[in-house]
Amino acid sequence: MQHFDKKIFFATNNSNKILEAQHVLSNFKILVDKTEIKKVEIQSDTLEEIVLYALKKIGKTLYPIVIEDSGLFIEKLNGFPGPYSSYVYKKIGCIGILKLLENENERRAKFVSIVGFRRDRLIKIFRGECNGKISYKMTGTHGFGFDPIFIPENEERTFAEMSLEEKCLWSHRGKAFKALGNWIKLYKYI
Repeated sequence: MQHFDKKIFFATNNSNKILEAQHVLSNFKILVDKTEIKKVEIQSDTLEEIVLYALKKIGKTLYPIVIEDSGLFIEKLNGFPGPYSSYVYKKIGCIGILKLLENENERRAKFVSIVGFRRDRLIKIFRGECNGKISYKMTGTHGFGFDPIFIPENEERTFAEMSLEEKCLWSHRGKAFKALGNWIKLYKYI
């Protein structure tokens, strides 16, 4: 049984994101728990603006809150779906993205994650990026969202073909939460 020194609360309804955050932050002895605080989401062209707005809407809290937003940015589609990834996934899914890239050899893409931290009035933003490409077909059964069609750079497998541990080593979200963990460790903020 692992011992945790600190605890943060994650405002999300996505249990997969909580698992990934917990996996990364457990290395820093930080426990991640879900909060009932709802993330207020605006439409914006930048993930940073979405996360900052949501953090400011939470108001002052006695305990540390984390909010995360991420997006898949496909070069050939001018960065689409980007900050609209969740909506696009719900509407057309992985199959729809593959159709948009049908007969297209240029498949470079990146995943970006913005993790926002708030305690009292302090707000900090952490960014994680993972460059890669869109596969030609869906493969794998792990992960969620666009994981079955995203292959990170220097890999041959999609995120959906990787274990949670492997994905967190490569992924945008893993990198952003690792940056948060390092900051908390350095400044002993919580």
